Formats: sequence, C-alpha cells, structure tokens
Amino acid sequence: MRLKLKETPEQVELIKAMGSRNATVAREAQEAFAAFLGPVIQEVLGVAGTASRIYTDSPFDEDDSPSYPLDLYYNESAGYVTVWSQNMAGGLPSSQVEGVAEMKIATYRIDSAVSFLKRYARKSRLDVVSKALERMSQEVLLKQERNAWAVILRALAEAKTKCSLGTETKHLIHCGGAGTGETAGAEVSDLKLADFSRLLTRMRRLNESFAQGTPDSVYSNGITDLYVSPEMKEHIRAFAFNPMNTKGSVTDIPLPDDMRQGIYNSAGMQEIYGVNIIELLELGEDKKYNALYDSFTTGMGNQGGYDVSSFVSAKDEVMVGVDNSKGAFIRAVARQADSGGSFSALPDDQFNLNRADRTGFYGFLEEGRVCIDARALAGMVFKHAV
Repeated sequence: MRLKLKETPEQVELIKAMGSRNATVAREAQEAFAAFLGPVIQEVLGVAGTASRIYTDSPFDEDDSPSYPLDLYYNESAGYVTVWSQNMAGGLPSSQVEGVAEMKIATYRIDSAVSFLKRYARKSRLDVVSKALERMSQEVLLKQERNAWAVILRALAEAKTKCSLGTETKHLIHCGGAGTGETAGAEVSDLKLADFSRLLTRMRRLNESFAQGTPDSVYSNGITDLYVSPEMKEHIRAFAFNPMNTKGSVTDIPLPDDMRQGIYNSAGMQEIYGVNIIELLELGEDKKYNALYDSFTTGMGNQGGYDVSSFVSAKDEVMVGVDNSKGAFIRAVARQADSGGSFSALPDDQFNLNRADRTGFYGFLEEGRVCIDARALAGMVFKHAV
C-alpha cells in the first residue's frame, strides 16, 4: 500500500508544529493530526486486505459485549450450531457448540505504534510521515489478515456436514490425478475443469435445506470466490494450450477453441463457471496460509480432508472456496465512542520529554472474527510431485 500526504500550506504547518520544542504546541498538533489519521487508516484497512471481501462487519459500541442471534440465522432441527472463533489475537481458533440463541463473540485488540525524529517534522518531511503511517497500516493489516484467515482455514479443516449423501461429508475434495482422468486421491494431481465441476457439486450437496431438499436460492448461491496460489493460476493459464481431455477417449471433445483463445487473451481466466478466481501469495507449497492449514489438520487423519489421510504443506496445497452469499463470516468490530469510527489513533505519550526529540502515534481497533456456518466453505487439495 502507499499513502501520500498532500503538501498543502495547512498540512505543512501542522507537521511543523508537531516537531515544536514547546510541549503544548506539539501536543495540540499531534492531537489534531491523530484525529485526521484514524479515519484514513480505517478506510485503508477496509479495502487493502483480502479478508474484507469475506467477512461482514457487525459494529458494536465500545466496552459492550457483542453477540449475534443464531436463532434468526440458522434453521437447525438439532437445536445447536457449531461455530469457529478465537479468543485472542494470534490464538488458535477453536470450534464450539452454541445453542440456537444469542451467541457471545470474543473480541481482542489489534494495535500498532510508530515514531520518528522531530527534526523530520520541523523540516516538513511529509514523505517520512507518510512512511510512518504506511507502517502502522501494514502492521495492523497483517495482524487482521492472519487472524481472519486462521478462522477460515480452521473451519475448512474441521468442517463436515451430514446431508442426504449419508454419512458426514467433508468439505474438501482432491484434484484428479495426472493422466488418470477424474480419479481423486492420486499421488500427483493435475488441475482440470472437471475438478472445478466436482467442487461445485460438492458445495451444492452440502447446502441442502433442513428438509434435505433444494434450498432457497437467495440463501445460498454456491461458491462465489475461489482463492488459489499463483501456481494454481499458472495451471489455469495452461488451459489455453494443454489438452483438456479428462476421459482418455479419442472421441471426447477438448476445451473449445474460443474458450482457449479467451484464456490466452486475458492472461488467465478470472472466473470459471461463474466463480471468481482470486490469487493469494500466502497460498502454495510451504507458504504461510498453507502451513497454517497444515497445522490445523495435523493428527486429524481423514477428518482434515476427503479421500486423504494426511496433508503435508511441503508438497500439498489447498484452494479455498467461499460462498459470500450466505453471510456466514462475521467481524464484530467496536465503534469507538470518541470518533465514531472503528480505528483510533492517539499521540504516543512516551515521547513527551524534550530530550527524546521524537514524536509518535499509537493506533488500535477491537474486533472478533467468527464463522457461524461452515457450509459456506469448500476446498480442493492439489498434490505436487515430490
């Protein structure tokens, strides 16, 4: 991300005042700048991350105890709902069984602090101040993303739904094997259109109504977004020139030429069967989110996937499909009493002494992430050659 302060006369004077050796003048300027800083970082956090596409904000008043009415959301004959959440920032997300009533959401504080020498302020070095603001935004965003995706990956790893297929069905499938058509669970995978078709079918079966029938289409539209690694996007681009015959018969029809041409012209498909394909650099062999998912499936055996006994981050990778139409991912966020926003920025009072000759800011927000319906998730596991 990149933040740039406009070099207006008022802004320049305000930055200069922050570097004043007069404690009163410097403090007043810092308070004024902090009041401007909070809404800017809040807006950046709302558009810069990937998790903001998945979670729906549920604001609550500062110092309040947030809750969510499951009885209005979920129609379950069993009378209970399994949800996934974490109790502290960076903590291990866990599943818990909630009654069909008000569910209390555990929240935590995410904060960051930056500082710089006052001489940069006295010289009106707006570039230095901008870099400090970028650093604060990036630190908060990094913590937000990790906590948000931890809940998603934990829910995907543990999720299983009892439907008309019989036993509890996992939310993960394996890509077909190289040279084996649609056979899942092979030692080496080969991504094909048939895998995307199977994933859509699995998601549809998981989202039966409570009467094991067709649900209201308004409630569930199936997978809307599929998060993949750059390597999986490379496989999708290869659809333009690789043979797509999945059955092995000479009479089978390959991928149509106009579709191949479209993939080539757009440098890779941005959607398949109406599902948006979104790249995440944190996904892929041994990457951050892939390793995080691996830690959630350790020791779970087949509970971590479908037709698979184990997941190894060094040679396997997961693709995460999300149904954004269900509103199953909730972000409870505190509305600050002073500003009315979700992010608060304050002058850092540890630099009040003139001998420090520094100035800085402290920013924080309070939020909690929760998945209240794992049926909004489905995924595919791709196995690489060792």
